[in-house]
Amino acid sequence: MSSTQTPKAPGPTGRKAPPREKHTRRRLLMGGAAVLGLAATGTSAWALDRFVIDHTEISDVAAYEAAHSSVTPAQAAAATEVTVTDTAYTSSNTSITIAQASTGSGSDTITYYTADVVVSDATALRSAFANNEYGTNITAKPSRIAAEHNAVLAINGDYYGFRTDGILIRNGVVYRDDGVRQGLALYADGRAEVYDETATTAQALIDAGVWNTCSFGPALVNGGAVLQGIDDVEVDTNFGNHSIQGAQPRTALGWVGTGHYLLVVVDGRDEGYSRGATMTELARIMADLGCQVAYNLDGGGSSAMYWNGQIINQPSNGGERATSDILYIAQGA
Repeated sequence: MSSTQTPKAPGPTGRKAPPREKHTRRRLLMGGAAVLGLAATGTSAWALDRFVIDHTEISDVAAYEAAHSSVTPAQAAAATEVTVTDTAYTSSNTSITIAQASTGSGSDTITYYTADVVVSDATALRSAFANNEYGTNITAKPSRIAAEHNAVLAINGDYYGFRTDGILIRNGVVYRDDGVRQGLALYADGRAEVYDETATTAQALIDAGVWNTCSFGPALVNGGAVLQGIDDVEVDTNFGNHSIQGAQPRTALGWVGTGHYLLVVVDGRDEGYSRGATMTELARIMADLGCQVAYNLDGGGSSAMYWNGQIINQPSNGGERATSDILYIAQGA
């Protein structure tokens, strides 16, 4: 991989903020194949239920989190002196710097976007679910979720709604406790760590001060070092999503130090602009940016970075792909 160039501010996209779209409640997550015309028997009935039909377990996430979060809003001081530009956000509590960078040339070019985030209150890095609902197969475009939560910055999350396992803690609330893989834990005091989900419980993590978890992976960087063997990791064993190898669009979350995070989206599948990154290439980007810990989130057509009203990267689908969750910083944080 070529050496990383100095990040530059993203140029004008000429795009307007995306319109609020009508949510489609019946979709399939297996290579876009439509199965709604199949007879609802046998395998097709299972596929419809598992990958298409919404299963809502909590219909008002905001109210649920207000009642059950391990951290109360009173602990966070209101921000003052808020300023937003094309490439930066500053307030009395938070600073964000947006940049675009490229490595390589020609067909070997990799283009990616970075958001360098420093917060005085780590709970400002929040999660939001599509349609303010929790369950499986509930999706919306990241820009819609971000706008509904007054986000200034957002990236796609781990697509929790595609799977039914893992440890899922969001905004101090336990949603799922079925450890199966390597996870990422973000603490309310501004720390972060990768951990083995099978060696703990969601309640133990809450008791230790965890604010958010992500369950996708693999971990890319730990102790500032690029981890080995990550190009061969299988995140899921359910059909249709066995591997995430090769040069792909990517989304990653990195931790530099207390309250200091790096959010990175790599574009891909567009020769001459960005071919995408392998897992090891993504890890090297994160390590070169100073991350002590970095973790891979959902990628491919889901990879998206939202900034001040619009998606600023170029999703490989030609537009945003609906997903189940985002991580974001709100205006006024």
